[in-house]
Amino acid sequence: MFETTIAGSLPKPSWLAEPGKLWPQWKLAGEALDEAKRDATLVWLKTQEDAGIDVVGDGEQSRQHFVHGFLESVEGLDFQHKVKMGIRNNRYEAMVPVVVGAVRLRGRVHATEAQVARAHTTRKLKITMPGPMTMVDTVSDSHYRDKAKLAMALAELLNQEARALEAQGVDVIQFDEPAFNVYMDDVKRWGIEALHRAIEGLKCRTAVHICYGYGIQANIDWKNSLGSQWRQYEEIFPALAKSRLDQVSVECMHSHVPMSLLKLLAGKDVLVGAIDVATDRVETAEEVAGLIAEAAKYVPRESILACTNCGMAPMKREVAVAKLQALSAGAALARERLA
Repeated sequence: MFETTIAGSLPKPSWLAEPGKLWPQWKLAGEALDEAKRDATLVWLKTQEDAGIDVVGDGEQSRQHFVHGFLESVEGLDFQHKVKMGIRNNRYEAMVPVVVGAVRLRGRVHATEAQVARAHTTRKLKITMPGPMTMVDTVSDSHYRDKAKLAMALAELLNQEARALEAQGVDVIQFDEPAFNVYMDDVKRWGIEALHRAIEGLKCRTAVHICYGYGIQANIDWKNSLGSQWRQYEEIFPALAKSRLDQVSVECMHSHVPMSLLKLLAGKDVLVGAIDVATDRVETAEEVAGLIAEAAKYVPRESILACTNCGMAPMKREVAVAKLQALSAGAALARERLA
């Protein structure tokens, strides 16, 4: 009961990439960079285990960014001539690649990190990938010119990689869809359908992560504009409850999401975000346990996992470690109280 896990990314060590940045530059190149990525993955695996995390991940140590880390392995994209584009409904601007032709994979995407992680932990292993809608929202499309068509094409590539990851022994495959909180009508029109294509044929656990974004200023400003209650989840949870996905990861700690909305995810495992990634303040075990107890009013206890609100990529390394320890301690306290 109350297994612990992470949403996805963890801070990159300063010897691997620029610290404190969402789009960091690598400090190495070539074989030295490949070796450093593997080393960083091992460091974070051990750190998660030491902190008491039950379902561990690779911390996305091999990716510069959670979306582009996948897209860099896709043919049909021009990364040499990126364009500046507003993403997440123009919440902020990013330099994005251009879709110039039919998309297809050059080969495996996350084979090495899955192999390294699976060989060095006996715990359940989760690998995360960007969801189709969020990928569509993080590229400039000059080829398909239809978001749904591009999403389905990208979902086919995700499915190819997901099946290969499952064959490597990955226990949970998660798709990150922060765009689901922005384009709620499209979620129901084609977003969930694209996720179904991405998980087709999988027997491992499947998850979708839907948050309000990394703890960067643009996202913090957006959250401050949403009022006293954040009800985006209310529009999409009923559709997700009917979906074929097993788990839904959501943001709860220090958010204005009414916890009662979690009951709309009946039948799903709920990864309750109990760690705020927008502040360096470390939660207490009491706070984490209290949030889990609140979630348990609306979700069966056996269906709750304790998680982080979002990825921790831009955070200070020591803060992230302390927050993982707090997550584990809080879940343990919740087990004692609610057993």
